[in-house]
Amino acid sequence: MTQEQLKFNPNPLVTFLEKPMAEFTKQDILKVIEEFQIEMINFRYMADDGKLHTLNFVIQSLAHADEVLTSGERVDGSSLFPYIEAGNSDLYVIPRFRTAFLDPFTDVPTLDLLCSFYTKDGEPFAMAPEYTLQKADRAFREATGGMEFEVMGELEYYAIAPKEDAYMPEDQHGYHVSMPYCKFEEFRTEAMRMIAAAGGEIKYGHSEVGNFTHGDLMYEQNEIEFLPTHLEQAADQLVIAKWMMRELGYKYGITVTFAPKITVGKAGSGMHVHTRVSLDGKNMYVGENGLSDVALKTMAGILSLAGSLTAFGNTNPTSYFRLVPHQEAPTNICWGDRNRSAMVRVPLGWSRSAGNMMASANPLEKNDKVDFSYKQTIELRTPDGSANVYLLLAGMTVAARHGFEMQDALQYARDRYVSVNIFEHEDVLAKLDVLPDSCAASADLLERDRAVYEQDGIFASQLIDGILRQLRAFDDRTLRADIGKDSDKTLALVERFIHCG
Repeated sequence: MTQEQLKFNPNPLVTFLEKPMAEFTKQDILKVIEEFQIEMINFRYMADDGKLHTLNFVIQSLAHADEVLTSGERVDGSSLFPYIEAGNSDLYVIPRFRTAFLDPFTDVPTLDLLCSFYTKDGEPFAMAPEYTLQKADRAFREATGGMEFEVMGELEYYAIAPKEDAYMPEDQHGYHVSMPYCKFEEFRTEAMRMIAAAGGEIKYGHSEVGNFTHGDLMYEQNEIEFLPTHLEQAADQLVIAKWMMRELGYKYGITVTFAPKITVGKAGSGMHVHTRVSLDGKNMYVGENGLSDVALKTMAGILSLAGSLTAFGNTNPTSYFRLVPHQEAPTNICWGDRNRSAMVRVPLGWSRSAGNMMASANPLEKNDKVDFSYKQTIELRTPDGSANVYLLLAGMTVAARHGFEMQDALQYARDRYVSVNIFEHEDVLAKLDVLPDSCAASADLLERDRAVYEQDGIFASQLIDGILRQLRAFDDRTLRADIGKDSDKTLALVERFIHCG
């Protein structure tokens, strides 16, 4: 990290320690505790429900802080993971120093750290979400000769508050509108600053399409998008961001929800995930004449396991009320360039042929063409905010690796390319496989594909069993058809799952 990067880094711990978060050590954390006069430490860890859980410590001395950081603490695993037997459920939680950040919500100086789970024997807990992602990451690197699977997430959400009458944008036309039409821009930008100070690498934030009123409430959709980064770091950033946004919403007196569907006929919220494969700093998705074979193989794997990936990325019945035609959400397994009707989208990239747009817009600048091909990503549009982020990214990494192992990967990808809006071309639509329409159907596909996820012990079989039980417990195989367009029944369902993920 250069001095310039340190100077502008929004994380005060990075600036103080003069090193990136990935290099934080226990001794660094003790320095932080002393310098910032930290009085409390919070352990935070992801459980089965996809939310952060918390353990608070009052620091009595540096020696006490050292002990807490070194030994961690024990927790009741059966209360965090329902598939653990209560008779043998104790787990250790051990902090990951690279995740440390100052808690912005307390007047008492407090340091927060994300934790990993360990068994009574001191081994990583095989079913822990963050360890599952670590295993998937390691397996991908081994299978691809050291390539790194990088991701970035898009957090779409609704802010819900008492209705205002002034400066209301047209219904379902909130995309990129500014204040005063965007009522919660100040909330969004404050959340972005907090997330960045905790280490979140944010690309941008903006208002989204969805906005409407219902009764005395107004609903406004916004989005915060991150930059591509290492798998574990990306997952950590997303879970911290969701926690912070809910906490900040509570302070503002508004409800923040990442629920995939809000009501009938209104834009749902996804959690699109962009991917990139790199090797020695080079974006391997970019070939001489467009997408490379690496990109096609990665897409082939994700396309081939698309149905079962919903078991990790679309985890409650409202997820499947979002995945319907004509709502800018995918329903069929395909990919396309800049095509928002496709499940996998190759966004507009800064190709070498694009010229120097900056110089065109600014005639005083030199016309020096710059290679921005590192920006090229591939976007999976299926997941939503109900996902357990670690398990979703682990599943996607397994799928990407699977593409490198498929004999016919390149042709498989080419056969699923679409260049049109599939919902306006019945002949194209008829040739494409469909995504599941319920948690029950998703479970069926996960059971079909489970051997791929369990290969090399990445997803523990007991974890897959637990996910299958949870999905089938919703008993929702015909729910979407039963409710149809009944807005009252849909709203009742939304209320049940409004704080999912």
